[in-house]
Amino acid sequence: MVARADQTTDPVLLEGLLQARRGTAFFARKLNELSDADLDGDSLLPGWTRRHVTAHIGYNARAIARLIEWAATGVETPMYASTSVRDHEINFGATLPPIALRHLFDHSAVHLNVEWRDLPAEAWHHKVKTAQGRIVPAEETVWMRTREVWVHAVDLDNGATFNDIPAPVLTRLLKDITGAWHTRGTDTGLLIRVTDQPDAMTFGDTGAATPTVISGPLAAITQWATGRGTQGVEVLGSSAGSPVPAAPKWI
Repeated sequence: MVARADQTTDPVLLEGLLQARRGTAFFARKLNELSDADLDGDSLLPGWTRRHVTAHIGYNARAIARLIEWAATGVETPMYASTSVRDHEINFGATLPPIALRHLFDHSAVHLNVEWRDLPAEAWHHKVKTAQGRIVPAEETVWMRTREVWVHAVDLDNGATFNDIPAPVLTRLLKDITGAWHTRGTDTGLLIRVTDQPDAMTFGDTGAATPTVISGPLAAITQWATGRGTQGVEVLGSSAGSPVPAAPKWI
């Protein structure tokens, strides 16, 4: 019996789905390495245990699946009823018994994967609304999930680092973050230079006369940009030698 395959044949979308699925598998591996007792430990996110991170990833899959159902049926099904409902859901999920919490992650990931797999090719262009109110084509949900699973696998604080995240994912994430800074005007005087990629990568306030230059490899720069540490990053330019400043908020 031939296994069912994705309905889309778009090579760019298929590559995106592959990165999302690999990220899900990576998160699953880091989660499965943790004992039940380990789940009670702190994550890298202030105020969140590993339980909170796992619950968030589980409920995020369900929320994104609702958007795919919207794209498939045309019936509006929001990600969450409200921000407070989302927060309550995560806090509740964090109290589940370990086996139930693990099942939440496993089952929600399978459900989302099936929804993606079975979505007709033309429906990937149907518009849906994110929790932040952005109107996007359904194909955007693949990237939404990709960055969640890869970054939060690091947040489990179980040995994963930004060096484990594929360079294409890091690059798109850094572009998203610096784009958000630019839109808000919070990157004034800040220039970001990635040092280890074959193509020169520069972001931020490229027109600043005397910028504060944040320099480092792609993984370290993206880790800094997400607010998760300054290891491997240094300050150059007019502020050379100064402590690495905190990155502007991006979400």
